[in-house]
Amino acid sequence: MNDQTRHDQTKAERPRGGESENPYAIVAAESLQEMRTLTMKQGDMFAVFNRAGDIRKGAGRPEGVFNCDTRHLSQFLLTMGGIRPMLLSATLRDDNALLTCDLANPDLPQPNGQPSFKHDCIHIRRSRFLWDGSCLERIAARNFDQRHRSVDLELEFAADFADVFEVRGTHRAARGALGAPEVGADQVKLSYEGLDGQRRETIVRFNPAPTRLSSHRACFSFDLAPGEWRSLFVEIACGPLKPQSGQRRFLVALRDSQRALHRSSSRAATMASTNDSFNETVRRSVSDLYMLLTQTPEGPYPYAGVPWFSTVFGRDGLITALQTLWLDPAIARGVLGHLAATQATTVDPHADAEPGKILHEARNGEMAILGEVPFRRYYGSVDSTPLFVLLAGLYVERTNDGETLAELWPAIEAALRWIDGAGDPDKDGFVEYQRASEQGLANQGWKDSFDAIFHADGKLAEGDIALAEVQGYVFAGKQLAARCAARLGKHDRAKQLETEARQLAERFEQAFWCDDLGTYALALDGDKKPCRVRTSNAGQLLFSGMIRPDRARLVAADLMRPDFFTGWGIRTVARGEARYNPMSYHDGSIWPHDNALIALGFARYGLKHSVAHVFKALFDAATYMDLRRLPELFCGFRREKGRGPTLYPVACAPQAWASATPFTLLEAALGLEFDAAHGEIRLRNPRLPAFLNDVVLRDLQLGASSVDLRVRRHDEDVSLEVLRTRGEIRVSIVLAH
Repeated sequence: MNDQTRHDQTKAERPRGGESENPYAIVAAESLQEMRTLTMKQGDMFAVFNRAGDIRKGAGRPEGVFNCDTRHLSQFLLTMGGIRPMLLSATLRDDNALLTCDLANPDLPQPNGQPSFKHDCIHIRRSRFLWDGSCLERIAARNFDQRHRSVDLELEFAADFADVFEVRGTHRAARGALGAPEVGADQVKLSYEGLDGQRRETIVRFNPAPTRLSSHRACFSFDLAPGEWRSLFVEIACGPLKPQSGQRRFLVALRDSQRALHRSSSRAATMASTNDSFNETVRRSVSDLYMLLTQTPEGPYPYAGVPWFSTVFGRDGLITALQTLWLDPAIARGVLGHLAATQATTVDPHADAEPGKILHEARNGEMAILGEVPFRRYYGSVDSTPLFVLLAGLYVERTNDGETLAELWPAIEAALRWIDGAGDPDKDGFVEYQRASEQGLANQGWKDSFDAIFHADGKLAEGDIALAEVQGYVFAGKQLAARCAARLGKHDRAKQLETEARQLAERFEQAFWCDDLGTYALALDGDKKPCRVRTSNAGQLLFSGMIRPDRARLVAADLMRPDFFTGWGIRTVARGEARYNPMSYHDGSIWPHDNALIALGFARYGLKHSVAHVFKALFDAATYMDLRRLPELFCGFRREKGRGPTLYPVACAPQAWASATPFTLLEAALGLEFDAAHGEIRLRNPRLPAFLNDVVLRDLQLGASSVDLRVRRHDEDVSLEVLRTRGEIRVSIVLAH
């Protein structure tokens, strides 16, 4: 994901003199890769467990059950005879609906000279999922020994009700008060009175009732005959309990959660290939994307990522919706509707809000409510607003949805007024940023860590900063808005927007092109001095279509050289630049979504050979990742024979725009275009990478019609077969050089 609030800093990365460290940084005391955590999400709830299914306490540990930015369970440990069981395996279902952890008893000492209790006699299976504000678990114990065994299980639990920013490492001067635990026969209620006046509760309910139950421990004793098994059920509720409990509650809720996931993902087109590994990668991406979707009053919204960004982020939601527009346009409609509903209408320096700006981040935890962090509704991103305009235009062209366009037009116009007004404070024709409050984010583009925007000598840029790719978003947004205006009969406004886009492109070429570098500057600082640094930001300009074809080819060629292209993907900063560090957050790492947008740019300029290289690199990287899941980012080290990519210590996984990356890469390779006004789907210069011989797309929708397609690779050419159509729809291949 992408905001500076996510940037971790080890001691080696502390800013040098005069540089301002981000107070909301994620503490990187221990790598998430070392912890090997497993994550789940449903609605506004998410959970992080270790691979045994436990939640362990400790500073800097992300584990817990969270709801609305508060950790409702901070410890949950299963022991057997006072000893932790041995982990056999942990698996997450392909649809993310159920986490299963298989355990076995260790060697257990026995009192009074009884026969020893050797390991691997008792199998314990923990099955767990999230649904409707609760975490539900079934713990089944089965005796595989040849004799009767007495099994003592204990669950130790606690709730610290820490705000998610506390868990990430932000210090608080004061906290609210934990309430006295309320212990019943089969449940314990834990509570917290926050400084914001809100009471937060966690109820831990057991079925059957424990043999012994205290405020922090539940004990169960089973006598198991050979081959016998017993189950106990646990519900961790972040609010009122449902009347059902035990097995019925577990099974009904599991059925409902699986049906909900299926209903949501059934909107999407499906894809399959002759490459099983690619199919597994796609299935995981689909499952992660639809797990991250949360229903808002305006429609589905992809939360940015688990664990740290399980909430609405404007930039992330917009880019994820753009990446999946061909697959499921309902996501874009939900994102646009929600961001229009939360668009800023007043000036609020604490929130970096100005009329017309689109939301950056929304939080519901105690610290945000109290203003201890500025993110309750925070607008400190320079690119969310032009991306909103851009996505709205792309959505209309994809769907021909005039009704939604009419609803969105006032918000589009408000965003355009901000772009031309407060978004350009010095009136030089470029959109710029500088935080309005010391509490806000210092850098407000997608590369928003404190050290991401710098000059060739490594000095950080200062003043009102104009990022290269943001100008591209504005250009594309105004072009698309012009077509929307014409559709609404606003022809004068359409001509004005077309003229403004053309003039922006001309200004940009003069101010940003660096002939000696053969690429565009990263940014202009407050003195209008270009940051003459080779970065992937120039690659995203290809996506916008703003730059000249001859220079586009120069930029693309540079991005595919070894200084950028590692064999696993394109680095954010070229090797050799002053702040290059392949282990950094934004200064040399590889971000899948960044590569995906660059690949769309390559396709726009007809550079399908480069698309295929990037596609293969990221697919190969995914095959080395846990669950074949592309993470938020990974390190930018050069690919070496026989070795996988180097992981980044605190990268989120799943992350929405990383999950959407395989869809975008396939879109770029096939050159998918949708002309909803004329009922036609086009494949422009399609080319499949060498690892894909045959791809089938089913239920590819255009308005009320849909089609199933098969694309076959023949060396560097493809053939197209229409398998089935529903309604009136045309499909064509366009070959243009």
